[in-house]
Order: sequence, then structure tokens, then C-alpha cells
Amino acid sequence: MTRYNELGQPIGAALENWQRRPAPERVKLTGAYCTLEPLEPQHFDSLIEAAALDPSGQMWTYLPVGPFESDSAFRDYLARCSASADPLHFAVLDVSGRAVGTVSLADINPEMGVVEMGWVTYTPLLQRTVAATEAQFLLMKYVFDNLGYRRYQWKCDSLNMPSRRAAKRLGFKFEGIFRNATIYKGRTRDSAWFSIIDSEWADLRESFEKWLAPENFDAQGHQRASLASFRGHEDNAG
Repeated sequence: MTRYNELGQPIGAALENWQRRPAPERVKLTGAYCTLEPLEPQHFDSLIEAAALDPSGQMWTYLPVGPFESDSAFRDYLARCSASADPLHFAVLDVSGRAVGTVSLADINPEMGVVEMGWVTYTPLLQRTVAATEAQFLLMKYVFDNLGYRRYQWKCDSLNMPSRRAAKRLGFKFEGIFRNATIYKGRTRDSAWFSIIDSEWADLRESFEKWLAPENFDAQGHQRASLASFRGHEDNAG
């Protein structure tokens, strides 16, 4: 129901008890298929080795950095990421404890309860795996259940169709295109924006839990039902 002020103007829902939310911390998040740890030097060698499995460098096309001229340059970049508080970078570890990718919480705004999934860097060892999805779920749970944020956003180059499909699959809703939003690698970028808000989280969490359940996978590790099927519909990704 729309609220109106004393002037008869429509206004947003009241948030009388809203309080500043905690900033994300350097926590360890453990799932069945992967673990997220704050990015540290002990992860660097594994990440460099895993990224080397992408000799074409296509995993870096839509990131502002990479591919790197040398392992040393990549290591220096990882060191800067490790020291950063915003974006706050996490290493994604597989079940063997090997770092196979990174993700981050970025543009952190505790006052408004808004944070962004950013700097998704999945090496070939992580791409299109159950762990890749679970890593996203673990951070969503942390953002909504532990920190109590209101909005979790995702943005990408509008031409980055794999990222846009991933956002849709994970339950983010398409919000629109910011034209000429930024410049990177000497080229212009229109940014596609997506989000999940707190009122949507309970249903999304249930769908992830059902999808990640052991019985949803056969002996070869193939899914029996898609993540979207547990939501009962396809979201509009734009």
C-alpha cells in the first residue's frame, strides 16, 4: 500500500527502527563444496597456477585488470587485493583446500545496508562447478543473514553476457543499463545493474538450499534440477 505524507505526496515505506549495519569482516565461510577465506599470501601460488589454465586470458576480458605480464605482476596485484578493505576479497577454495578463484564484497555502504558482489575472478578450475554457485550463496547468506543488509547488487559490462546470465541464474533482478558508466582498458563501458533485496532473500535462500542438497546431484555430480526450477519461474534478466 502506498504511503502519503501530509502534502498528499507518495512516499516510501517507513524504516523507523533502521540502524547502521556492520561492515563485512574477514570471516571464513564454509560450505559442502567450497570454502571462502579472506585472501592471503598463502593463496597466491594456487591462484596463479589455476589462472595459467586460461592461456587466452579470456577470464580477464571484462575486468579492469589482467591478464598479467608475469607471475610477479599477478602476485603484486593479489597482494594489493589482500590488503584492501573495500573491495574485501575472498579466496574460493575447493574441497582439497586449493584456491581456485576469488570474489569480493565491494562498494560497501553500512549506513544504507547496501553492498555489491564484485571482482568475480573464476579460473577454469572453478567455472561452471557446483562450488562456483555455492561460493555465491555463502556470501549472500553472510550479507543478508549475518549482516542484515537490505540490498545486494551486481553490475557488469553490458556486453558481458556470461556475467548477465550468471546474475539471472543466481536470482538477481535486472534493473537497467547505465550508459557510458565508466572507462576501462581504454574502452567505454555501459553497465548492466542487477540486485537482490532483503524481502526476496528468504525464497532465494530456500531455492539455493534445495539445489545444493546432495540428492539433487547424480553419481557423476550432474544436477537433476536447475536452480531456476526451484524458484518456480524464470526471472527477467534483461
